[in-house]
Amino acid sequence: MTSTRATLQQVAERAGVSLASTSRALHGSGASKAMVERVRAAAAELGYSVDAIGRSLRMGKTFQIAFAVADIGNPVYVEMMRGIHEVLAPHGYRVVVMTTGDTAASTADLVRSLSGGFVDGMILIPLRTDDELIEEIRRAPVPMVVIGRALSEHGISSVSVDSGAGIAEAVRHVHALGRRRIGFLNGPLDTTPGASRQRGFDAVVGAEGFSAERVQVEIADDFTVAAGFEAGRRLLAGSSSPSDRLDAVVAANDLLAIGVLRAARELGLATPQDLAVTGMDDTELGQVYLPRLTSVSLGSAERGRTAARLVLELADDPDTPAQQVAFEPELIVRESTVDGGGR
Repeated sequence: MTSTRATLQQVAERAGVSLASTSRALHGSGASKAMVERVRAAAAELGYSVDAIGRSLRMGKTFQIAFAVADIGNPVYVEMMRGIHEVLAPHGYRVVVMTTGDTAASTADLVRSLSGGFVDGMILIPLRTDDELIEEIRRAPVPMVVIGRALSEHGISSVSVDSGAGIAEAVRHVHALGRRRIGFLNGPLDTTPGASRQRGFDAVVGAEGFSAERVQVEIADDFTVAAGFEAGRRLLAGSSSPSDRLDAVVAANDLLAIGVLRAARELGLATPQDLAVTGMDDTELGQVYLPRLTSVSLGSAERGRTAARLVLELADDPDTPAQQVAFEPELIVRESTVDGGGR
């Protein structure tokens, strides 16, 4: 017994709309929400599925956009991916998640591989950059958008945020609370986020009028909870007496901050009474961890949505001029610095 596959024409007839409207609704372009729901309901009733391969061959597109990051387990990238999907899905695009590796050379190799034609564009978050990587991005055969570093001088579309300013805001916050023995826990300084956040910390503690009895910097091996725990223990155990112990730690991201909170608990320190802790990225993990983490939001989801819109514009018109969009950091105060406070 054989079954006949439903056709697009049959879906159009069931939905009571034109063939062109049915195609637009199924492919996510130029159709109202009500039209999309109506057509998709008809398609589901008939068991119709879009012929993705045939569609790609007809239109010369894969309808796939790569999202390339160094660590697919980092919750900030998960939040970005949600924002990217939110923008791309209505236009019929899928998000393909890829890993860049942790070097500029491995990232350049990944960008170079795009000549294989398996995606229509890429949203890239390079952990490290060099001249070779920038040149590969410039020569890429598909639209490229970089999240992280502003690359206007290279003619590359980018979505950036001043994370150094965010670190400075976090330092000013704990300083305003009366904390005067302040530690900064950063990740590797040869990375884009590590370098930017170190500049922000150095600038604020070196500013005229800033007073602190003690300032200490510790560099973790990575931007992970485990690395934050090990570096946090070094940072907190380095004092000879309770009166000399740090009373605040500003961490370069939420994962490092959570590692510090674990280290503090191991050493018998109460947060925020003995130790105020801040993070950066305002991840869901930091929002549910106890105590809830004061963190600097860098607008992860909105940066993802913005990058997706930019890559769609470039996919529709490769001659679109490069655009640079910058976001401002925002400090979100919670219980890890102010007992009983925050949102």
